[in-house]
Amino acid sequence: MSKAIPPNAKRIPHSQRHHNVTRDDPYAWLRADNWQEVMQKPETLDAEIRAYLEAENDYYEAEFGQPTADLQDAIYREIRGRIKEDDSGVPSPDGAWAYNTRMLEGKQYPQIVRTPRNGGAETVLLDCNIEAGDGYFGFAGASHDPSHKTLAWAADRAGSEYYDIVLRDLETGKDSAEVIKDTAGSYVWSNDSAALYYTEYDDNHRPYRIRRHDLGTDQSADPIIYEEKDPGFFVGVGKTLSDKFIIIDAHDHQTSEVWLIDAEMGGEPRLVAPRVTDREYEIDERDGVLYIRTNADGAEDYKIVTVAADAPDAANWVDLVPHRDGVLILDVSLLKNHMLRLEREDGLPRIVARDLRTGKEETVNFAEEAYSLGMSTGYEFDTSVFRLSYSSPTTPQQLFDMDLETGARTLLKTQEVPSGHDPADYETRRLFATAADGEQVPVTLLYRKGTQLDGSNPTLLYGYGAYGMSMPAAFSVSVLSLVDRGFVYAIAHIRGGMEKGYRWYKQGRREHKANTFTDFIAAAEMLIAQGYTTKGRIVAHGGSAGGMLMGAIANLQPDLWGGVIAQVPFVDVLNTMLDDTLPLTPPEWPEWGNPITSLDDYNRIAAYAPYEAVTAQAYPPIFALAGLTDPRVTYWEPAKWVAKLRATKSGDAPLYLKTNMGAGHGGASGRFDRLKETAQCYAFAIKSAGLDG
Repeated sequence: MSKAIPPNAKRIPHSQRHHNVTRDDPYAWLRADNWQEVMQKPETLDAEIRAYLEAENDYYEAEFGQPTADLQDAIYREIRGRIKEDDSGVPSPDGAWAYNTRMLEGKQYPQIVRTPRNGGAETVLLDCNIEAGDGYFGFAGASHDPSHKTLAWAADRAGSEYYDIVLRDLETGKDSAEVIKDTAGSYVWSNDSAALYYTEYDDNHRPYRIRRHDLGTDQSADPIIYEEKDPGFFVGVGKTLSDKFIIIDAHDHQTSEVWLIDAEMGGEPRLVAPRVTDREYEIDERDGVLYIRTNADGAEDYKIVTVAADAPDAANWVDLVPHRDGVLILDVSLLKNHMLRLEREDGLPRIVARDLRTGKEETVNFAEEAYSLGMSTGYEFDTSVFRLSYSSPTTPQQLFDMDLETGARTLLKTQEVPSGHDPADYETRRLFATAADGEQVPVTLLYRKGTQLDGSNPTLLYGYGAYGMSMPAAFSVSVLSLVDRGFVYAIAHIRGGMEKGYRWYKQGRREHKANTFTDFIAAAEMLIAQGYTTKGRIVAHGGSAGGMLMGAIANLQPDLWGGVIAQVPFVDVLNTMLDDTLPLTPPEWPEWGNPITSLDDYNRIAAYAPYEAVTAQAYPPIFALAGLTDPRVTYWEPAKWVAKLRATKSGDAPLYLKTNMGAGHGGASGRFDRLKETAQCYAFAIKSAGLDG
């Protein structure tokens, strides 16, 4: 059978000049002029661009999709077999009711349900499987009002992250014709259940405005409550658990500002403390006092301060939990008499509970080498119970309720793996790789017990390394399909995340961005040196900003990798950061630099941007995935990158681009459809590592 011919994207002369530097970009035509319209109406995409993307999809199917269909199906069925399909969460009480989420066997989307708190029949409030129909359905959640009579729920029908908020009468189960259209997806109720505060996009898809919708009125009459003038700042809306304040948060990646509205009385927003460059803060409230997590006054790993809610300026802030180097405070939550904080030290999380009446503290942690820990407080403020979640790469998730008055810890649920799972069959390790500058980079491993460290093991090495996001050492039913085939699964906790504190983040952004790439390479070289694997048997995997990492390490050291999987990869970094009309560009200048105003930023980004740095060398097998309606990493970034790679690289290693023509940044919306995308990636990893399946 003859091989399919790979698409050859045409080249159209196009150049841009910045800082007296002219750069050619012959694939710029792949960026649709009407891209904002395409995000909401994919059918409006230019026919020639569509033809190219579909030709790449056809090539992928002919060369890889169909030949590995049986393997992909086997992986899909394995992963699905580890999921309890008819599963429900743990009810969360709120007044006279307890609310829950339920998944049904064979169904893609959740049901929202409730039962009387003291017992009684369950009522299905919303069945997303019915609402989804046959198309894309991006569910942004549901929120019942304080009177428990109305449910607000939000959905995106295109993958573009424009959400319509629908109002459902919980007495009749009927949706109102009163729909709040094209919102940014976040919203909260007023205390009197008479209004919703919601976020709105500007023309460039940036959440910049808060409006209030009074029930029973037309959306066109919704008053503007707050409008952000700086295109580099995004706006969100929330509410304190105490129900005292509506919170308006304006922020970029390093600076924040908070405004408060009385949730009972309404009125104009009131500023907590004006924005100061590189100062971040977030608030909660108890008894007229604000509790603030902040990096003010040089608190790099954050501290907690308090201030009277009626005089909240930063000059009045008083330390409650002082800053401690290397102890990163990740989150703070308040109950009536207790404060909870989630911390991380040396890469491991813990929860610290403080009795606000006595100052006494209690710490919750676990003994494994690597694990993930989370906390939540539910709907109620006047309680002493909070919920914690725990898992590790070997241990399925466990949910506990902990009573801070009695100390009782109650196991509510352990994640079931219907096809069977014995943690004793697997081993988790936390190792450290020595980076080029001597820093110690944590690497979490999962593999089957008894694996021989003779260098023969195929390995999937995952990385992200941006925005301060840390990669949890959590349980995954998916990766077992690799591990059970002899893979070592590894997560490189590289700089750009916050696994080792805020300093770890700072050393992986802007002028230090190259550390992210060299840390990842150091992790791979450590795994080789310690006998876990060998050069050419490591498959690198990352998505979004982690996809940019994939492009960079493929350029820097292509012979190290057996394959590279880049999901919605942010690879056209320079051109995106030069285009201030794109949704994320101004807010991301603090992360990457602003090449429009700074020659240094321009030169630095140009040096590492994967699209710019493609050269005539032999690349490893590469699989890139994109979403046509993705507003975060636009479809043309991976399309341009693959087009340039195909025209430039030497050798005959496979190169595939698969664009989901009906989805955005998160890929397919249904839980089983997402598993099929995972199966595609893992089949590519298996073949790239030289295994039959």
